[in-house]
Amino acid sequence: MTWVSVTGVVLPDLVPAGLRREWVRSGHCPDRDLYSLFRDRVREHPLRTAVIDDEGSLTYPALDAAARELAGRLEAAGCGSTDIVGVREPTGRAAVIAELAVLAVGAVVLPVPPGSDRLLERAGVRFVVGNGRVVGSPRPRRANRVRPHPDAPARILVSSGSESEPKMVAYSHNAFAGGRANYLRSVHGGTPVPRDLVLVQPTSGFGSFGVPVTLCCFGGTLILTRRFEPGAALRLIGEHHSTHVFAVPTMWRRMADHPADVDTSALVAMVSSGDTLPPSTLAACRERFGVDMIDIYGSSDGVNCHTTTPENGVGVPDPAVCEIRVINGEICARGPMTPLCYVGAPELDTAYRIDGGWVRTGDNGRFDDQGRLHVTGRRKRVVIRGGYTISPAEVERAIGHHPAVKEVSCVPVQDPELGQRLCACVTLRNGRSPALAELTAFLTGNGVAAPKLPEFLLVLDALPLGRTGKVCRRTLTRLAARRYGSPPRWRA
Repeated sequence: MTWVSVTGVVLPDLVPAGLRREWVRSGHCPDRDLYSLFRDRVREHPLRTAVIDDEGSLTYPALDAAARELAGRLEAAGCGSTDIVGVREPTGRAAVIAELAVLAVGAVVLPVPPGSDRLLERAGVRFVVGNGRVVGSPRPRRANRVRPHPDAPARILVSSGSESEPKMVAYSHNAFAGGRANYLRSVHGGTPVPRDLVLVQPTSGFGSFGVPVTLCCFGGTLILTRRFEPGAALRLIGEHHSTHVFAVPTMWRRMADHPADVDTSALVAMVSSGDTLPPSTLAACRERFGVDMIDIYGSSDGVNCHTTTPENGVGVPDPAVCEIRVINGEICARGPMTPLCYVGAPELDTAYRIDGGWVRTGDNGRFDDQGRLHVTGRRKRVVIRGGYTISPAEVERAIGHHPAVKEVSCVPVQDPELGQRLCACVTLRNGRSPALAELTAFLTGNGVAAPKLPEFLLVLDALPLGRTGKVCRRTLTRLAARRYGSPPRWRA
């Protein structure tokens, strides 16, 4: 099917329709729109807490009442089921209410990260919800509420943009309530009422499951906080009896190292995604919290695989989530969670979508004899030194084993002779910084080839974080350039 917004934005489904229907027949997708599923949860759980944020808590009926009131104002302004609506609310109940209100109208949700307002124009947005108000160009005629088709777009995910211009990816109701819900169901591991503490931004691909899955599909409790701070996050785990905590590796490292003594007896699992999980962070978290660390390999482009033993690869693909193949060395995915298309960027569809609905991840990979997927390198993030291609992730993994290094991220420094040189940006565990020569000797002793060795070392008190909580490599690259070279010219 092809969906067209009232402003002419075309969102074709690049997965064959027959496959979409087969996933429904197989029970992988419920074939319901998200707000209809949420209304079922409201009727089933009239006393259950739906959302906890910095302002307090809301039950399911109270949350629905607030969403329906805002939906009425959207409709009165002329918003309907062929609109893409921007949501520019801070993390917390306001953002949750706005997302549910847009879904109630039958329109498409576009969460707008801070500083990303130009996405609104690219997506043809007429209405924006911010500070509890509807901003736009009201039409005199009240829009008719129409329940959307389950394969129609429901939400647009925005990539982190930590390395390039953010991408917008359109997901259907079935892709969230099917594929993405199936992976969360596996992560929850049979927990009857999940209490999900989401420390990453709900606008990110990793954090996007909160409203569509925790609330609409599972009837769980969604715990949000506007700003990450390790001590405060630990207190939230104890005070609200969080069963699952979703955070990026940098957050997990800082929580594991924080001295706060809190009750984590309700914790069922730690969940990490958004970046490579260093072995030292994995070990520290296992020792501190005593529960499984579930490491997720995934992205907003429609790939997911997860495992509790990341030292043995990134897991075995689940066909209820997405099938994964390695095609010409590259990891490709297709399944119930596969998005419709990119928004306003046909060149990305050409680059990353191939025949049959497959999505190219830009990552190299292989399967072992146990059927486990291993990511062997990143095609999308490389440093090219004198024609030699270096995977920063590979070097980061090796540096992460150094006993003095707490956190690490490797970035390029532009060089007029070789094109790029590698800079290792680190924070320290005990305050003593290894010299660059000591670090490279350590890497050589651990099998890192000479052309891959970092040529610069930048020691920082803390690695800068972007809006999703991941390390912001753009900022690191600027810092490295200021110290060792000239600023690079970033390209989308």
